[in-house]
Amino acid sequence: MNHVVVEKLKTRFADAAFEFSEFRAELTVVVPKEIITEVCQYLKEAPELTYDSLSDLCGIDMNTPAKRFGVIYNLYSLATKHRIRLKTFCEEEDPTVPTVTGVWGTANWHEREAYDMFGMDFQGHPDLRRMYMPEEFEHFPLRKDFPLMGIPGSLPLPKK
Repeated sequence: MNHVVVEKLKTRFADAAFEFSEFRAELTVVVPKEIITEVCQYLKEAPELTYDSLSDLCGIDMNTPAKRFGVIYNLYSLATKHRIRLKTFCEEEDPTVPTVTGVWGTANWHEREAYDMFGMDFQGHPDLRRMYMPEEFEHFPLRKDFPLMGIPGSLPLPKK
């Protein structure tokens, strides 16, 4: 099945600079962020693929000078019982990625969590606001440069 997905993506998005890798029979595709929504829509609607379920979406901090932040999309096809992983990356200076909430409604909360914890801005998201941290909190706790013990005084704590 993986070779079919690779060929379909190469054919449909001939000009895209995809990166393909496989580990333990699971395909990972690195997708340019500019076309992530279009690729997701195609994978969901293509009759021979039908990745109709977004199992998970999470943010990552690579802590590298280039492509510091990323988003991982774990897709599943109920019809073929096949999984695929998509990754897309963005820079620290511009941590933005297009939303996929129009493709899978379940992306809503996942993208909000990535925003709250990593500070990634999902362009076009219908309700991008914090989930865990207060709206006025200026930091992003899952970034690798966030201090392990937190930032003293940055968050009011309950009194004993």
